[in-house]
Amino acid sequence: MRIVPSLAAIAAVLAVSAPAIAQNAAAPAASAFSGERLSNDIRILSADDFEGRGIATPAEQKVIDHLSKGYAAAGFSPGGDLQADGTRLWTQAVGLNRFQVSNASAQLKVGDWSMPLAQGEQIVMSTRLPGQTEQAHVMLRNTPVVFVGYGIDAPERNWDDFKDVDVRGKIIVVLVNDADFEEPELNTFGGRAMTYYGRWTYKYEEAARQGAAGVLIVHEDRPAAYGWGTVKNSWTAPQFDIVREDPSKERVAVEAWIQRDVAVQLFQQAGLDFEALKVQARQRDFRPVELPGATFSGMYDLTSNKIETHNVVARLEGSTWPDETVLYTGHWDHIGVGSPDANGDAIFNGAVDNASGTAGLLELSRVIAAGPRPKRSVVMISFTAEESGLLGSVYYAANPLYPLEKTAGGINMDSANIYGRTSGFSIVGHGQSNLDELTTSAVEAQGRSVLPDGGAPAGIYFRSDHFPLAQKGVPMAYGASAGDFRDEPISARIAARDDYRARRYHQADDEWSADWDYRGQIEDLTVYYQVGMGLANNGGWPEWKSGSEFGPARAVSADQRPTRP
Repeated sequence: MRIVPSLAAIAAVLAVSAPAIAQNAAAPAASAFSGERLSNDIRILSADDFEGRGIATPAEQKVIDHLSKGYAAAGFSPGGDLQADGTRLWTQAVGLNRFQVSNASAQLKVGDWSMPLAQGEQIVMSTRLPGQTEQAHVMLRNTPVVFVGYGIDAPERNWDDFKDVDVRGKIIVVLVNDADFEEPELNTFGGRAMTYYGRWTYKYEEAARQGAAGVLIVHEDRPAAYGWGTVKNSWTAPQFDIVREDPSKERVAVEAWIQRDVAVQLFQQAGLDFEALKVQARQRDFRPVELPGATFSGMYDLTSNKIETHNVVARLEGSTWPDETVLYTGHWDHIGVGSPDANGDAIFNGAVDNASGTAGLLELSRVIAAGPRPKRSVVMISFTAEESGLLGSVYYAANPLYPLEKTAGGINMDSANIYGRTSGFSIVGHGQSNLDELTTSAVEAQGRSVLPDGGAPAGIYFRSDHFPLAQKGVPMAYGASAGDFRDEPISARIAARDDYRARRYHQADDEWSADWDYRGQIEDLTVYYQVGMGLANNGGWPEWKSGSEFGPARAVSADQRPTRP
């Protein structure tokens, strides 16, 4: 691997368009990062005795112990909740509501026709609306069904799928992704790149704002960017949410996905053409369509209770501006224990997702602490509850331990490259901030290229822990290896990567292997090191680019950030 001698070139790139945010500093030698240490941390964190790293389970304490010991050994200090004596814990307590749906059953009906929907097969039904008591029985009977296209209300884009149609107390059927996915030349939502309006989280939030009783998202592999198995494993497990003042305004009783062929049959029985209505839904003048005579009935038992889980936080105090912060983040949690697969394996080990990124945080902490003390403080946050909707990050963004106004920026890591060195690097959400230029210079100095954001159609930018921080205005970098593999056997590397995407992502087979190649992850860690240390050792502040939706949130606190020559 090429060693980058200096960050001077990076500072030069930024000098014209924005305050310089990098300083000359030697990149770590390739030997500073250890594939052996990465492998060992991944192996431990994804072992069966960690039980899939489910939150608020006995496994959580094992994760906390491993991470806190690792950060301490590296030379970091506890950076979590502040105690009365002025010391800090290794953790930030995160209060959540936990929801477990059981004995779920549902049925669609049109006239004399009916279709029973089995949980996990034709439908996956869950909720994040607390019951009146800890144990509750929830039942919807003969609820009218309305198709509302993509279920989007975006006034700034002159788009309203609901028009003046009242869907209060009804079940709405919505398409996943947004209107441009099938027809990107429309460019109403930025072309093929998914906006937040395309995310399932938005669909459920908007349904609550509209007063719907529930939502049926029609699952299709390409616009969702994952298969039905991922839906089944993710939403039949317990669901979590932050504690909300009035959850009835933000959550609905039925948050569900249905298989595409279920939707097709339902529409046929109601005398409608599903594919034709999909095409109509791509137009601004689309209006909701009530399915004549169609009703949805569903019931389930709900156990809801408050639980406490934890972000793990480590801090290395800065030498010059200790009250200013640079973040490195990644989630430690995974799905936990679920239904057994065909091999009888019920533990979702989450080796790639995201023991690999968690191991990367530990390895970065070792390399950073072993070098010159950064001028700004460096904070490592291993977030909880990412798999439940980025909730650990949402909580931190709402309850920051270190002021967001003086958080210069950060780097998020999720699902590292364990397949080998690549020719390129993809900046997720490229075009948002001038961290792009800083990252580009570090990547190109390795002889690699920055490639288009391949995750844009899948909305990857909205699916990891940097996003809640970006919403609060903190510039966050997020990227991953991309392009062609550089080392033989190339076909075997491609096959392993594709097999993970097709068969192992969010499955029990996401397990550690002794033959992984960490050279690609180490190249990426070198980029993260340079970007982070550039932020830590220069007094400038990265900025959101013109037109970014996150710029206004940052601008309101501009007077709290000192300007330095």
